[in-house]
Amino acid sequence: MVIWNCHFLELVKEFNAMMQPYGKELILDIHNCDPSTFTRKSIKKYFQEVCTLIEMERCRLCWWDDYGVPSEEQETEPHLKGTSAIQFISTSNITIHTLDLMERVYLNIFSCKDFDHNIAKEISEKWFKGKVVNSYVIERR
Repeated sequence: MVIWNCHFLELVKEFNAMMQPYGKELILDIHNCDPSTFTRKSIKKYFQEVCTLIEMERCRLCWWDDYGVPSEEQETEPHLKGTSAIQFISTSNITIHTLDLMERVYLNIFSCKDFDHNIAKEISEKWFKGKVVNSYVIERR
């Protein structure tokens, strides 16, 4: 009986360890934004600001947009025209997709280090001069 109890306790400990939070993800949909905030310069400054406020260390920044693309090859569909960027942080990443013609921002902040998602939400809404229409905080396990 004692051996079974020890084994059971070990399984409970393993289960509890597996169920500990790994990280947090904030997902924001921001509508009615000011497209003048969708420039590379503005988005880069946004990443600097949000990372400072939520205490994240910035690493590499990668872009995907029409910068340097001949005009005849640039995106024209409203759901495709914009800038996407990934700001890698030491504990994961921040991903943004802006839609110029639709005046929207889709943002994900994921980190295995805890952060204040309310601060991130507030600065994001103010920065892009829009209104958060969807906000989700997911605890990753």
